[in-house]
Amino acid sequence: MQALIGTGVALVTPFKADFSIDTEALCRIVNFSVDGGIEYLVILGTTAENATLSQEEKELVIKTVVDCNKGRLPLVLGVGGNDTRRIVEELLTKDLSDFIAILSVSPFYNKPTQEGIYQHFKAISEASPIPVIIYNVPGRTSSNMLPKTVLRLANDFENIVAIKEAAGDMVQAMQIIKNKPKDFLVISGDDMIALPIVLAGGAGVISVIGQGFPKEFSEMIRLGLNRKVDEAFKIQYLLSDCVDMIFEQGNPAGIKQVFEALGIADSFVRLPLVQVDESLSQRIAQFVKNTAK
Repeated sequence: MQALIGTGVALVTPFKADFSIDTEALCRIVNFSVDGGIEYLVILGTTAENATLSQEEKELVIKTVVDCNKGRLPLVLGVGGNDTRRIVEELLTKDLSDFIAILSVSPFYNKPTQEGIYQHFKAISEASPIPVIIYNVPGRTSSNMLPKTVLRLANDFENIVAIKEAAGDMVQAMQIIKNKPKDFLVISGDDMIALPIVLAGGAGVISVIGQGFPKEFSEMIRLGLNRKVDEAFKIQYLLSDCVDMIFEQGNPAGIKQVFEALGIADSFVRLPLVQVDESLSQRIAQFVKNTAK
């Protein structure tokens, strides 16, 4: 899918001081990403603090982003979890007409076998009316979707069109890239190795830091796709310290602190997450002051 080549961003859900959703700030973040050259937006991923949002709040987030985007960028919706039946029911009943694809994480906590992961995504593929991006993030799910399972899914189901690969393992990503079907996309889910994955044959990234530095990060990925390696790595090294900082005390606390430093949104997060400490807040603010354009 051409629309998934380049930089997508996993949008945060900004909160007010009373922890209600700040829809105005969310719209500012959408506009900041659009104006910065991002290729597509991902709604209700892990970075959105999806686990702490009620169903009504999720619908509010979707409506806010769709209304604010006004059709300018393609939209991807996070629809995942560790109850296969519930996900299938949601896919069969939900209006997905505003979205080009769903992003569905490998089941967490249950720790299924590779066959269990395959059967989970088989059921999702058969239920989904739109393309599916499978999502491997072992650091959160406690199980790694191995390349053989990814390739089996990619070959068996036409509407499984991509993987967001966030194992942080370049060798694993390269194994998938080397053996994947021609049109299947490998999308980095790790900001620090997004450029190396692109240079190895990946299609781009679904990024966290990209929404805080959309111009710089999306340009880095475009340069990588165009094989302008030296120019791309110049941006990589410019942003690398901040990539480390935004994950130092957890996601999305770090990227929300970037938005506070930019004056776009407050940095409130819902428990069990907490805001970054004063030291990290000051370091992020200084980086933003020195870097943001």
